Amino acid sequence: MIKSINGQTFRKMIVAGAGLLEQNKKYVDSLNVFPVPDGDTGTNMFLTMKSAVNEVSQCPTSTVDGLSEAFAKGALKGARGNSGVITSQIFKGFCTETAKHKEITTKIFAKAMQEGANVAYKAVTKPKEGTILTVIRVMAENAVSVAKKCDDFEVFLKKVLEVGEEILKQTPEMLPVLKKAGVVDAGGRGIIIVFTGFYKLLMGEEDFEIQFDDEKKQSFDDVIADINNLEEIQFGYCTEYMIIHMKKKTTEADIDKLREKLVELGDSVICIGDLNLVKVHVHSNEPNKALEYALELGELYNLKIENMREQNREIKKKANVMEETKEHGMVAVAPGDGLAEIYKDLGVDEIIVGGQTMNPSAADIAAAADKVPARNVFVFPNNKNIILAANQANDLTNKNLVIIPTRSIPEGISAAIAFNPDGTVEENTESMNDSIKGVKSGLVTYAVRDTHVDGFDLNVGDIIGLDDKAILAKGKLVSETTESLIANMMSDDVMNITLFYGEDIREDEANKLVESISKIYPEVEVSAVSGGQPVYYYIVSLE
Repeated sequence: MIKSINGQTFRKMIVAGAGLLEQNKKYVDSLNVFPVPDGDTGTNMFLTMKSAVNEVSQCPTSTVDGLSEAFAKGALKGARGNSGVITSQIFKGFCTETAKHKEITTKIFAKAMQEGANVAYKAVTKPKEGTILTVIRVMAENAVSVAKKCDDFEVFLKKVLEVGEEILKQTPEMLPVLKKAGVVDAGGRGIIIVFTGFYKLLMGEEDFEIQFDDEKKQSFDDVIADINNLEEIQFGYCTEYMIIHMKKKTTEADIDKLREKLVELGDSVICIGDLNLVKVHVHSNEPNKALEYALELGELYNLKIENMREQNREIKKKANVMEETKEHGMVAVAPGDGLAEIYKDLGVDEIIVGGQTMNPSAADIAAAADKVPARNVFVFPNNKNIILAANQANDLTNKNLVIIPTRSIPEGISAAIAFNPDGTVEENTESMNDSIKGVKSGLVTYAVRDTHVDGFDLNVGDIIGLDDKAILAKGKLVSETTESLIANMMSDDVMNITLFYGEDIREDEANKLVESISKIYPEVEVSAVSGGQPVYYYIVSLE
């Protein structure tokens, strides 16, 4: 029988609650109703709890009041999205009560839950029943009632969780959109998971795995229908930020006025905090005004603006693509956003972020192939160190993987260009392999240690140019080294030179280098394209 919780146990409970949520965040995400764009409820709630755990872990004291302060502070700092902010407010209220005591009894725990529900309701400008708010309120009300007769946490929390499950099952009847989608409220499920983690820790259970009986059961056709039938988004931009370093003239009343202005702008408004920190979340069509109002109070921090309509279109687009299974698809490994966009423009279905310094595993490659709605998937490793893993990926998927042994980004691009969606597997394999034979690839980067290799004495920081076999150039300037590399790779049959410039190169620098190279080789077409790759200043293609 456990009649009280001390600081050490309280710390472990917080970690256990966050841990169980981490294990089940994808499941909670799956309960989100299409096409809500900021609907990664499980992920957002977990990141909020993770921040709380980080703060609690660094707390030098093991007293309930010290840990309560750290828990509330960490949750607010890490709060993400509507669900994360509401979660932070639940535990802000919860900790306001627990901080008053040296140990936590069932009565104190129940009162803390009730205060958490009260604070959470106040944080939301237009509370809706059938959400996480309803679940925590009903659980808290029941907790107060049970605690009057029960001082054993095993019996107390078990009954509270049972009531939580009962009210969660009723959420579809409270919110039509949940009933239409055939799910319970995701935030409600998430908060129950956190409290289940508390319970399991107190009971000394080692197996934290839990089963759900509210899993959404829908056919693919039902999902597509849900996406196409749900209402269009009224307010297009999800805006989140914190306000810090308040101006001297800012008062608590100004925070209230900010909340009122945000309500006039849109919906899903949350504006919480004090003169040390204010957290804001709002859906509106005028994010500029949401920022302008905030700047009157202080400085902005952790600013995020998302176009929800575009996210909605992407969800529909992906769903419509999945609706049709095609004969052939493509997967490519690429290290930069610009390179990824190039491959997407060429019809590549999935991009795996990776390259020389971050080789994806066979499982990563297989997982990407599984996402492609095609029977046959051509894979471009684009690095000699990834080819073996790509070959092994065949054993991890039911798709027919065809590995084109591309050793560089330029070879992968050439292979993608050669793709014929109407051709057979054999025809495409042959044309892709033929296409990469005519490509010469080079890289421009920097030396990371002093050494002697390929006839060069290198010092840390020297700019070097290399192909897939050896270092061909070195220098102190990126532009000069790139020109020297091209000179050593050049041959009479080269007609095109493309410079894919990395994240450390400005567009004007790349264009200036194009002009210089064009003067050296006036018969060759020279161009620069943003690759956005790390580590390599330029990836050079000669064809």
